Amino acid sequence: MPRVKGTFLEKLDQGPVICDGGFVFALEKRGYVTAGPWTPEAVIEHPEAVKQIHREFVRAGSDVNQAFTFYASEDKLNNRGNKAGRHGVYSINKAACEVVREVVDQDSDGYGLVAGGLSQTPTYLTTIDKEKVKEEVKKQLVVFKEQKVDLMICEYYEHVEECEWHIEAVKEFMPGVPICASMAINEFTDVAGVETGECGLRLVKAGADVVGINCHFGPFRCIEGVKKMKAAVEAAGLKAHYMIQPLGYHTPDAGVQGFIDLPEFPFGLEPRLITRWDAARYARESWEAGIRFIGGCCGFEPYHIRAVSEELSKERSGYLPANSLHGAKCLEIHTKPWVRDRASQKYWTSLNPSTGRPFSAAFSKPASWGISAGHELVKQHTSATTEKELEAGRQFKENK
Repeated sequence: MPRVKGTFLEKLDQGPVICDGGFVFALEKRGYVTAGPWTPEAVIEHPEAVKQIHREFVRAGSDVNQAFTFYASEDKLNNRGNKAGRHGVYSINKAACEVVREVVDQDSDGYGLVAGGLSQTPTYLTTIDKEKVKEEVKKQLVVFKEQKVDLMICEYYEHVEECEWHIEAVKEFMPGVPICASMAINEFTDVAGVETGECGLRLVKAGADVVGINCHFGPFRCIEGVKKMKAAVEAAGLKAHYMIQPLGYHTPDAGVQGFIDLPEFPFGLEPRLITRWDAARYARESWEAGIRFIGGCCGFEPYHIRAVSEELSKERSGYLPANSLHGAKCLEIHTKPWVRDRASQKYWTSLNPSTGRPFSAAFSKPASWGISAGHELVKQHTSATTEKELEAGRQFKENK
């Protein structure tokens, strides 16, 4: 059956809207993104790889498809010796918009929308200067305005203050475009100690149409955080829609800095990966919590988004994505009888999967350095990281 057509906000008013998943981790694993800077120069250097990921998310049922512009501000592209800046902030953001628009126009049967994306900047961490931050943001907004994106997603902010500034810049430069704002925080506070519910309220007051949480934490912690945002907004007598794009990893042990504080980040996270059945439960619990814009971030692969789409099929006019599992009934034609015996959703949703690692720990100890914007070790620059800086970090670790 067909999905709901219309503008982004019209779709949200009628039911769940599914977003895509995580690009930087997916493309790093495939050899197209460099871990560390996590910048999106692949849209110029390897556009077919980026298109393929977009195609897979569209095929999995995503309604909103985000241009791969994560960390595409000019200061981030040139940060700490990163060479991505040689392409230029304009060229990278333009290529990202053109790549996703091509896929959406070809593969979404007229249902897909394109989102531009902003994220936190090194300038904020270094200067905490509003005008300098907005100057960086507007370099990207020039492109999004020219490309006529359907909505803007301001995502991945550890400090509510910076997110407010980005919302303000979008409203000034792209009036009338729907704004989604999500923070990379847990269910308690942002990294500056502002309570999560208060963060949501401040984002709505700043002008966001949709507010929520993305990245840094697993699905079920993010749900609890968005619930607090929703409660705070409603208690203030305001209205908004709510969004969620969590990690595809379980993070019950992560502190305020999220999974980047865990010792497994970024190259040892696979044992924490959620299953597609976890993704389905996450989708259902998000919907029941009143969250209408549902997607994923780092670790969320297309098969996770397919599980989200399948779980919310009834709420999306009966729509099912390509190659749906139909409650695992596909296993009925397996050659082995013990595998055929697993051809039910009940089997998979009640399974407690093993890691296959007899001595693996259930929890890890976060680094918990406790520093953020304004601290000397967090200040950014265009030159490469020096041995002196690395040694300063080691000394801080030893002395904290």
